[in-house]
Amino acid sequence: MSRIGKLPIELLQGTQAKIENGFIIVKGPKGELEEKLHPLINVVITDKEIKVFSQGDGKKQNSLWGLYRSLIKNMVVGVNEGYQKKLEINGIGYRAAISDTKLTLNVGFSCPVIYQLPVGIEAQVVANTITILGISKYLVGETAAQIRKIKKPEPYKGKGIKYSGEVIRRKACKTAGKVEK
Repeated sequence: MSRIGKLPIELLQGTQAKIENGFIIVKGPKGELEEKLHPLINVVITDKEIKVFSQGDGKKQNSLWGLYRSLIKNMVVGVNEGYQKKLEINGIGYRAAISDTKLTLNVGFSCPVIYQLPVGIEAQVVANTITILGISKYLVGETAAQIRKIKKPEPYKGKGIKYSGEVIRRKACKTAGKVEK
Protein backbone atom coordinates (compact mmCIF):
# COMPACT_ATOMS: atom_id res chain seq x y z
CA MET A 1 0.00 0.00 0.00
CA SER A 2 1.36 3.38 -1.00
CA ARG A 3 1.84 5.83 1.85
CA ILE A 4 2.07 8.76 -0.55
CA GLY A 5 -0.84 7.66 -2.74
CA LYS A 6 -3.43 7.52 0.02
CA LEU A 7 -2.95 11.17 1.05
CA PRO A 8 -5.64 13.52 -0.35
CA ILE A 9 -4.67 16.54 -2.44
CA GLU A 10 -6.22 19.79 -1.23
CA LEU A 11 -7.68 22.06 -3.93
CA LEU A 12 -6.97 25.68 -3.08
CA GLN A 13 -9.53 28.39 -3.66
CA GLY A 14 -9.68 29.37 -7.32
CA THR A 15 -8.42 25.99 -8.51
CA GLN A 16 -10.59 23.64 -10.57
CA ALA A 17 -9.96 20.05 -11.60
CA LYS A 18 -11.85 17.78 -13.98
CA ILE A 19 -11.39 14.52 -15.85
CA GLU A 20 -12.02 14.37 -19.61
CA ASN A 21 -11.20 11.55 -22.06
CA GLY A 22 -8.65 9.90 -19.77
CA PHE A 23 -6.89 13.18 -18.92
CA ILE A 24 -6.96 15.13 -15.66
CA ILE A 25 -7.08 18.89 -16.24
CA VAL A 26 -6.19 21.35 -13.47
CA LYS A 27 -6.92 25.08 -13.90
CA GLY A 28 -5.70 27.80 -11.58
CA PRO A 29 -4.74 31.47 -11.45
CA LYS A 30 -1.43 30.91 -13.32
CA GLY A 31 -2.70 28.62 -16.08
CA GLU A 32 -3.85 25.14 -17.00
CA LEU A 33 -2.08 21.76 -16.97
CA GLU A 34 -3.19 18.31 -18.10
CA GLU A 35 -1.86 14.79 -17.58
CA LYS A 36 -2.90 11.48 -19.14
CA LEU A 37 -4.13 9.01 -16.52
CA HIS A 38 -2.98 5.38 -16.46
CA PRO A 39 -5.78 2.76 -16.75
CA LEU A 40 -4.78 1.21 -13.38
CA ILE A 41 -5.44 4.51 -11.54
CA ASN A 42 -8.78 6.01 -10.48
CA VAL A 43 -9.15 9.67 -9.53
CA VAL A 44 -12.10 11.07 -7.54
CA ILE A 45 -12.57 14.85 -7.49
CA THR A 46 -14.72 16.58 -4.88
CA ASP A 47 -15.19 20.29 -4.16
CA LYS A 48 -12.23 20.61 -1.79
CA GLU A 49 -9.89 17.71 -2.60
CA ILE A 50 -8.66 15.10 -5.07
CA LYS A 51 -8.20 11.47 -4.07
CA VAL A 52 -6.22 8.92 -6.06
CA PHE A 53 -7.05 5.18 -5.88
CA SER A 54 -5.32 2.09 -7.23
CA GLN A 55 -7.03 -0.83 -8.97
CA GLY A 56 -5.36 -3.78 -7.29
CA ASP A 57 -2.55 -4.55 -4.86
CA GLY A 58 0.46 -5.34 -7.04
CA LYS A 59 3.82 -3.61 -6.88
CA LYS A 60 3.19 -1.83 -10.19
CA GLN A 61 -0.21 -0.53 -9.05
CA ASN A 62 1.25 0.81 -5.81
CA SER A 63 4.10 2.49 -7.70
CA LEU A 64 1.70 4.13 -10.15
CA TRP A 65 -0.60 5.14 -7.29
CA GLY A 66 2.13 7.14 -5.54
CA LEU A 67 3.47 8.50 -8.84
CA TYR A 68 0.14 9.87 -10.05
CA ARG A 69 -0.65 11.36 -6.65
CA SER A 70 2.68 13.24 -6.80
CA LEU A 71 2.12 14.33 -10.41
CA ILE A 72 -1.35 15.69 -9.61
CA LYS A 73 -0.04 17.44 -6.47
CA ASN A 74 2.70 19.08 -8.59
CA MET A 75 0.04 20.24 -11.07
CA VAL A 76 -2.06 21.83 -8.30
CA VAL A 77 0.97 23.61 -6.79
CA GLY A 78 2.16 24.71 -10.25
CA VAL A 79 -1.09 26.39 -11.33
CA ASN A 80 -1.30 28.20 -7.98
CA GLU A 81 2.29 29.15 -7.10
CA GLY A 82 4.51 28.08 -10.01
CA TYR A 83 8.02 26.65 -9.92
CA GLN A 84 11.46 28.14 -10.35
CA LYS A 85 15.06 26.97 -10.64
CA LYS A 86 18.13 29.18 -10.34
CA LEU A 87 21.35 28.63 -12.25
CA GLU A 88 24.66 30.40 -11.58
CA ILE A 89 27.27 31.17 -14.21
CA ASN A 90 30.88 31.10 -12.95
CA GLY A 91 33.88 32.10 -15.04
CA ILE A 92 35.70 35.17 -16.29
CA GLY A 93 33.79 36.67 -19.22
CA TYR A 94 30.89 34.22 -18.83
CA ARG A 95 27.52 35.93 -19.09
CA ALA A 96 23.92 35.45 -20.20
CA ALA A 97 21.31 37.66 -21.84
CA ILE A 98 17.62 37.15 -22.58
CA SER A 99 15.70 38.52 -25.56
CA ASP A 100 12.09 37.43 -26.21
CA THR A 101 12.24 33.64 -25.88
CA LYS A 102 15.95 33.21 -26.62
CA LEU A 103 18.66 32.85 -24.01
CA THR A 104 22.12 33.84 -25.26
CA LEU A 105 25.02 32.33 -23.33
CA ASN A 106 28.66 33.41 -23.63
CA VAL A 107 30.42 30.59 -21.81
CA GLY A 108 33.88 30.25 -23.32
CA PHE A 109 33.05 28.94 -26.80
CA SER A 110 34.11 30.77 -29.97
CA CYS A 111 30.48 31.76 -30.68
CA PRO A 112 27.64 32.54 -28.27
CA VAL A 113 25.20 29.69 -27.63
CA ILE A 114 21.56 30.56 -28.32
CA TYR A 115 18.99 28.47 -26.44
CA GLN A 116 15.33 28.66 -27.49
CA LEU A 117 13.10 28.51 -24.39
CA PRO A 118 10.15 26.09 -24.61
CA VAL A 119 6.56 27.33 -24.64
CA GLY A 120 5.36 28.03 -21.08
CA ILE A 121 8.81 28.81 -19.69
CA GLU A 122 10.13 32.25 -18.80
CA ALA A 123 13.69 33.20 -17.90
CA GLN A 124 15.15 36.14 -16.01
CA VAL A 125 18.82 37.08 -15.97
CA VAL A 126 20.25 39.16 -13.12
CA ALA A 127 24.04 39.54 -13.05
CA ASN A 128 25.31 35.94 -13.37
CA THR A 129 22.12 34.24 -12.21
CA ILE A 130 19.52 32.73 -14.53
CA THR A 131 16.06 32.09 -13.06
CA ILE A 132 13.80 29.65 -14.92
CA LEU A 133 10.07 30.13 -14.17
CA GLY A 134 7.01 28.09 -15.15
CA ILE A 135 3.95 26.19 -13.94
CA SER A 136 5.09 22.69 -14.95
CA LYS A 137 7.63 21.25 -12.50
CA TYR A 138 8.86 18.79 -15.13
CA LEU A 139 9.38 21.44 -17.81
CA VAL A 140 11.16 23.84 -15.43
CA GLY A 141 13.54 21.10 -14.27
CA GLU A 142 14.17 19.79 -17.79
CA THR A 143 14.89 23.29 -19.14
CA ALA A 144 17.31 24.01 -16.28
CA ALA A 145 19.08 20.68 -16.91
CA GLN A 146 19.45 21.39 -20.64
CA ILE A 147 20.89 24.86 -19.97
CA ARG A 148 23.32 23.41 -17.40
CA LYS A 149 24.38 20.75 -19.92
CA ILE A 150 25.63 23.47 -22.31
CA LYS A 151 28.66 24.08 -20.06
CA LYS A 152 28.88 21.84 -16.99
CA PRO A 153 31.08 23.10 -14.16
CA GLU A 154 34.60 21.71 -14.35
CA PRO A 155 36.30 20.32 -11.22
CA TYR A 156 39.52 22.40 -11.24
CA LYS A 157 38.33 26.01 -11.20
CA GLY A 158 34.55 25.49 -11.03
CA LYS A 159 33.92 27.39 -14.27
CA GLY A 160 30.59 26.68 -15.98
CA ILE A 161 26.85 26.69 -15.27
CA LYS A 162 25.64 25.14 -12.01
CA TYR A 163 22.46 25.04 -9.96
CA SER A 164 22.20 27.57 -7.17
CA GLY A 165 23.39 25.86 -4.00
CA GLU A 166 25.05 22.98 -5.87
CA VAL A 167 28.41 21.96 -4.42
CA ILE A 168 31.09 21.18 -6.98
CA ARG A 169 33.72 18.68 -5.83
CA ARG A 170 37.03 20.33 -6.56
CA LYS A 171 40.22 18.54 -7.51
CA ALA A 172 43.72 19.64 -6.58
CA CYS A 173 45.50 21.53 -9.32
CA LYS A 174 47.80 19.60 -11.58
CA THR A 175 51.46 19.95 -10.69
CA ALA A 176 54.49 19.52 -12.90
CA GLY A 177 56.13 16.14 -12.45
CA LYS A 178 59.43 16.33 -10.62
CA VAL A 179 62.02 13.75 -11.48
CA GLU A 180 63.97 12.50 -8.47
CA LYS A 181 67.51 11.21 -8.95
